Amino acid sequence: MKSIFTDEGFSEIKNRLDNLKEDAPRQWGKMTSAQMVHHCQFPLNIILEKEKTDMKPNWFVALLFKKSMYNDKPWRKGLPTAPDFKVTEDKDFDKEKAKLSSLVEELGSIRDKEEWMPHPVFGNFTKEQWGKMQYKHLDHHLRQFGV
Repeated sequence: MKSIFTDEGFSEIKNRLDNLKEDAPRQWGKMTSAQMVHHCQFPLNIILEKEKTDMKPNWFVALLFKKSMYNDKPWRKGLPTAPDFKVTEDKDFDKEKAKLSSLVEELGSIRDKEEWMPHPVFGNFTKEQWGKMQYKHLDHHLRQFGV
């Protein structure tokens, strides 16, 4: 799996995000493109330590799903969204896309950092695991809208 922390993965995500259009038809799910770009901000705000979540560590979930967060297999269509990350209200596409792009840039600017906080549900992640998981989440939702 690619990583948001590599030049290739970072550039790819940035280019795909730049090519995302508000009227892009979703391939699956319920979110609009505006809701999706807002949704994708949550995990970035957490890794950047800008936001806290009430999500609690769940060792059972971690044992079952942790490796799927960063392995080489893309996430399947229609996976359930964590309740804390659900977006149901209307959003301004241009505003939310700009915010997401800024967060991706910010994460890219600190990609050489070696020590990363634990994931709120899955516990300790290495830098490599964090980078793959962030790439994988963004890739999943960009594919959802055909980019």
